[in-house]
Amino acid sequence: MRRLPLADRSGESTGRYGRRLVAALAVTQTAGYGVLYYAFSVLLVPMGRDLDAGTAELAGALTVSVLVSALAAPPVGRLLDARGGRVPMTAGAVLGAGAVLAWSQVTDLVQLYAVLAVIGVASAMVLYEAAFTVVVAVSTPDRRAGALLAITIVAGFASSVFLPLTGLLVQELGWRAALVILGIGYGLLAVPLHALVLPAREPGGGERDGDRERGGATPSGPGRAGAVRAALRGRAFWLLAAAFFAQTAAVSVIGVLLVAYLITLGHSPMFAAGTAGLLGVLSVTGRLVSTALTARRPVAPVTAVIFAVQGVGALALPLLGRSPAGAIGAVTLFGFGFGVATIARPALLADRYGTGAFGSISGALASPVRVAKAAAPLLAAALVPVAGYTAVMAGVAACCVAAAVALGLYHRL
Repeated sequence: MRRLPLADRSGESTGRYGRRLVAALAVTQTAGYGVLYYAFSVLLVPMGRDLDAGTAELAGALTVSVLVSALAAPPVGRLLDARGGRVPMTAGAVLGAGAVLAWSQVTDLVQLYAVLAVIGVASAMVLYEAAFTVVVAVSTPDRRAGALLAITIVAGFASSVFLPLTGLLVQELGWRAALVILGIGYGLLAVPLHALVLPAREPGGGERDGDRERGGATPSGPGRAGAVRAALRGRAFWLLAAAFFAQTAAVSVIGVLLVAYLITLGHSPMFAAGTAGLLGVLSVTGRLVSTALTARRPVAPVTAVIFAVQGVGALALPLLGRSPAGAIGAVTLFGFGFGVATIARPALLADRYGTGAFGSISGALASPVRVAKAAAPLLAAALVPVAGYTAVMAGVAACCVAAAVALGLYHRL
């Protein structure tokens, strides 16, 4: 892993702390996404049998979790700016582990929705936006991209690890026992790593222990509030919000509907699932390529081009997707940008707004992005019977192009 010096790096020990921080967050992000998000899909069928509920009713609980996470993102961002990562992310890990254990005991839909709402709060406290706020606060600009890339590459395998692991646990022990094991395992990993490795702020605003104080004081509460208000009044923030809202909507729709659409195009379920599985590998490839390109070019135009390529892939699916080669080619084009927004968003925010109020501004931007993640697949699924998959894919392509245009305008400000 590349060395991650802190902004005030004064020796080898500080470099080691940077590497420990990245390693700790890579582990907790992988486990967090695996347990708090991806495991849900494996549990749908056995939960449906036990709770006597349909797939749509159960899926609504996950939607509630994402929406609650969107609501929680701004206050969590402010808390991270004020307290550093240690206390909020440790508390979030405790809350998440406890909620997963409570999930294992639900007996009806009301309890399931309540538990998933709590998981939504925990997700806002421990997943990418929170982790990126910590990394941005302690890393130098020239090393930030490498740190974010390292974390997202490792966490990009969360589905590859936790989907089969959860399936094995369900098969051998049942879904309730599987959740007990996942909840305890997540807590044992994330709570000590967050508590022992992540930075915390002194009451005066500086960072302590391995955190090292950055150059420049962290803004006080009123100062952060003013920075957020200034950002929200600016055109740049809303162009970023439009870009990432549109691209997240496109990615969410493809993630949910791709397998079903490929089967509709005449492919076997095995081929459809295997082709959709390329998205995970391609998301890592896209992050590597975009990070290499942005070392020499500005982030916004590089990301805009990648989003435009995704639009071409979405348009190619209805035109070429009936042949295996055409389907794979179209999915490859789209998948190339599948994970790029994850590392582009914090880089763009830090470059424009600095790091003092990063968590607060990032939380404000995360809210509409997470709403898109929750709402877009539901809207697309409702449109399919009325307008057909071709119209939905055209809408996905339009979202990608709109995102590219918004980033192009942002870059010209």
